[in-house]
Amino acid sequence: MSPKFKKILLYTGSAIGIIILILLVAAFTVSTEFSVERSIEIEKPKDDVFEYVRFLENQYNYSVWGSVDPNMQREFRGTDGAVGFVSAWEGNEEAGAGEQEIIGMSEGERIDYELRFFEPFESTSYAYMSTEALSDSLTQVSWGMYGTFPRPLNLMLLFFDLENAIGDDYQAGLNNLKVLLEEARDE
Repeated sequence: MSPKFKKILLYTGSAIGIIILILLVAAFTVSTEFSVERSIEIEKPKDDVFEYVRFLENQYNYSVWGSVDPNMQREFRGTDGAVGFVSAWEGNEEAGAGEQEIIGMSEGERIDYELRFFEPFESTSYAYMSTEALSDSLTQVSWGMYGTFPRPLNLMLLFFDLENAIGDDYQAGLNNLKVLLEEARDE
């Protein structure tokens, strides 16, 4: 092996080592946790709003994810609107595959979900919807998601704006929910 080739290997190896070291340091300085929340005010009594959002099957009427694949396969297990109910889906590349389970409920206030994604990658996150009465006929609905990315996958948070990507989808869903429920009020 020529001295010039050894030098090239040494520099290349050193550069790769430095890049790996930088990535490892970054993985331990970037947070592994994320959270996203959006809210909207709906002109409808809180009990009416909660009675609609408690049912996971209704999410397909306002969530943007429910419409990304018109041929999406859906499966429901359990009693909708109750702890233990599971809504599963399998769709095109954009929809992916996964399931959502109601894991907790504060009647009239909040529903907690566990989101289990299988495709395009496996992960588990948590989501919730909460309702708060602002008056007898005005309700604030909040939709949020939180979870963790294991190291070094947490480095994705440096390059992917999860807050805007998921937040924009939640806001669009809430906007759809507002139109849906307020139109129902007017009928």
